[in-house]
Amino acid sequence: MSAVTLDFIARQQQYMLATMGELRDDMAVMMAILQRLDGTVSGLVNEVRAMHSRHNRLARRVDALTPEGGP
Repeated sequence: MSAVTLDFIARQQQYMLATMGELRDDMAVMMAILQRLDGTVSGLVNEVRAMHSRHNRLARRVDALTPEGGP
């Protein structure tokens, strides 16, 4: 059975800390991407609302110009 030395434990700890740092960096990148996508979706919702409002306004104008018994 092999003995576990302090040198081995130190190397393992350094490896774990490096891996945790990489995971933290990956998480920061993913959060930045998610925030960008969330902003894009919010912007799209506002854009669709504005387009819907514009379409409704145009439909009301067309309805006002069309005679009651019209096509």
